[in-house]
Parts: sequence; structure tokens; C-alpha cells
Amino acid sequence: MSGLDFDLVVVGGGLAGLACANRCAEQSLRVALLERGAEERYYCNSRISMGYVNCAFEYILGEPAAMRQAIDSQTRGHADPELAQVFAANGGAAVRWLASQGVRFIKGGWQAGQRLMLAPPVPNRMGLNWSGRGGDTTVLRLGAKLVERGASLMRGVAARELILDQRCCTGVVATRGDQTLRIGARAVLLADGGFQANLDLLKRFIAPRPERLLQRNAMTGKGDGLMMAEASGARLCGTERFYGHVQSIDALTKPALWPYPIADHPMCAGIAVNAGGVRFADEGLGGVFMANAIAALHDPQEAVAVFDRRIWETAGRVSARPANPLLEKGGATLHRSDTLSGLAQRAGLPAGVLSATVSAHNRAVETGKFEALDPPRSDNPVHRAQAIMVPPFYALPVCAGITYTMGGVAIDAQCRVQHAGGGVITGLYAAGSTTGGHEGGPTAGYTGGLGKAATFGWHSGNCIVAALRS
Repeated sequence: MSGLDFDLVVVGGGLAGLACANRCAEQSLRVALLERGAEERYYCNSRISMGYVNCAFEYILGEPAAMRQAIDSQTRGHADPELAQVFAANGGAAVRWLASQGVRFIKGGWQAGQRLMLAPPVPNRMGLNWSGRGGDTTVLRLGAKLVERGASLMRGVAARELILDQRCCTGVVATRGDQTLRIGARAVLLADGGFQANLDLLKRFIAPRPERLLQRNAMTGKGDGLMMAEASGARLCGTERFYGHVQSIDALTKPALWPYPIADHPMCAGIAVNAGGVRFADEGLGGVFMANAIAALHDPQEAVAVFDRRIWETAGRVSARPANPLLEKGGATLHRSDTLSGLAQRAGLPAGVLSATVSAHNRAVETGKFEALDPPRSDNPVHRAQAIMVPPFYALPVCAGITYTMGGVAIDAQCRVQHAGGGVITGLYAAGSTTGGHEGGPTAGYTGGLGKAATFGWHSGNCIVAALRS
């Protein structure tokens, strides 16, 4: 067992970990970053992301008040008020600091949530296209800056256990191959990116059959930080929700069908039914919520999106990578028929039940009485319901694609990990998707993966510098 000592040890080499490590290293702290991946271009969600940087779909360089309001709106007031304020108040400064480190940004689109994008942009085509794109170059750039500053970027090193003295974290135990490393530190940051690729944790917190979800991610978020923190007495929060999208069920076997195109828009304009032909969730809450609802089904692979030609030609064409026509071009199963009974037969659904479900949906659209539906549907202008009346009718078998978990280790406004018994664990910090409290809640409110990682990575670095210097 070898010994090493640093001011700060960061666990995880995604955007949050790299931002914190660089912020501390440029303030002359002795920093080590531990990354499980051994390759120079190790896999992580930050690297393979689409590159949009926003705060709850708001422009992250805009007014903090607008971002604060957007966080409350997206999460229905569920986000921790202190963390929401930190995100809104510091997002712009974090992005400007990233730009000063050589990270490149461009305008991604006209919508507020797409105005800022990592450069170069990901091309508008199906499948995963990350090499040499914004996320990839950002991770490479920040890794190079970290080494330039004299920090230790330790690839192929996996953190296994936190070293504690009472309620004070004094380092980590890690492994590199067969070698065990005992690494001392005045502060430790957990930023290993969530637990979406850990089936045991997914079953514990999110889905009864997690093996039937689509892993719409880098498959590197194993929840090591969460498990180490929990074993050390940390409080967890918000672990029941994830960020993801509704995808064709064929994305499970055809990589070209993920991460895009997604099926959110036609599903949310029409309906989603289970194997019994009945609705099971509120489509008006959007695709992220519906992905969570599908994951919670007894069989997460039984859901079917039902819509008509008008929906397919309108909502189906929304986004730069639209479901229509990319799903069929990618080989996705899409049943169609000029009658609902014929559609039910092709999709393996009970014809009478499906017809009654569609009729109830159409009456709600015509009367505006969505509360009369079972379950009730939100009358959401962003996900406006349309009647299913114009043949041909479509049935798209779908699945839940999970990108990252929204909950995890509880932190305070200084990114200090909270203890389950009250107070904090001294010297232990967390940032990015390892943490909870920023988003989620009953409606699975999304506030932004890269925006959250950049902001809390940079902010945690500032907090650690201040704490160690004091």
C-alpha cells in the first residue's frame, strides 16, 4: 500500500470534477484527480453529451432571476432553494471561467436552452457522434490544463473507500490494477457522475426491472461516490428520478437509434398505453417524466405510443433530429393502420380497450376537461394534446432511456456533503450528477446536466479554496 498526500483529491474526470480540480489548481492547491477510465479519451457522460449548456432550459448567461424562476417552474418548487440560488447566481460566471480556460462555445439554436453549446457542435444525424465534438474537446482541454498546472491526473485509478477520522474526511483508498493506494487529502470532492449504470442501485431506487431500460449514457456512472458517501454516514436525497428520454424499443438493439431520435414529442401529443391498452401516466408533463413513468412499469418494455397522421406530421417533426422520418430510417418498428382495430392487432393491444382509451383522450381534447381522464392529464402548452382522429394511426413500441440520475448525495450551498444525522462531513464535498437536490421531484423536473456540472464544479472549487485557506 503506497501513500500520497494532496490538498484536494477529486473523484471523477467529467466536467464537474475537471472544473473543480482546475479551479483549485490555479489557486495553487496540490490536486489529484482520480479517473476510473485508463484511456486518454476515457468514456464519461460529459464527453459524449450533445453539448447544450443551460439552466432549466434558460440561457445560462442571462439574468439570474430568470434562471431561478425557471428552476422553480421546471421542478414545481421541488429543488432545494439554496442550491437553486447557487445555480442561478453562479451559472454565468462558471461558463465565463470555462471560456477563459480555452473551452469553446457557439450559438446552438434560437431557443433559450440551446443558445449556448460546446464547440464543435454534434452533427444533426442519428446515433452517438461524440469524437472530436464539443464534449470530447472540452474534457481533453480541461485535462490538459490540469496537467499544465502541475496537478496529478491519475487515470485507471478507482476510488474504493473514504478515509474518515470521526466525521472528518482525510482522504481515499483507491486501486490501480492490483495496487492499493492510500491517498491523504485535506478535502475530497465526489464527482463521479451518478449511478445510472449500476443495476443494483437502479433497482433499489428507480425501477423494478432496470435491466430492461436503455442505457442512454456512457455506462461509467456506477455510483461509487454515492456508495462511499452513504457508507460514511452521508444523507441521500432525490434518488427516485432520472434524466432521460422516451426512445424506440429498437434502440435497445440498434445503436443508431440513440441518443437521438427521441419519441417524446409524438408520444406527448398523443397517448402512451401499457400492454392492456390503457394510459398509465400524464403525457402532458413531457418526455423526461414519461421516461420515468415507463421505467416504473412492471415491465418497462411494454409501453406503446399511439398517435395519428396529423401528430406524426407536426409533433413528429419537432427538433433538429426529428422522430419523423429518422425513426423509420433507423429501422425502428412503427405499426400503422387506417383503423384503430387494425392498429391494435398489429401492435398486440386489446382492440376494444384501445378504442375506448383513444375516445376518452379525444373527448378531453375537444372539451378541455383533461382532469376527467384516468390518470388526469396536464393541459400543457409545451406538450399540447392533439386528438387522434386522422388515419393512418400509428403505434410505436417504446422504452425508457436513462442518461443520468437526478438524485444522490445531499450537499449544502458550499457543496459540503451532509451527514444523515445532521450537519456536514468535514472535508467531504460533492458536485454534478453525484449529488441530489437540484432537480427531480414528482414531475422529474430537469435543470440541465452540463450546466449543473459546470456551475457546481466551479463553485465547489471556490468553496474548497476558501475553506482550506481559512
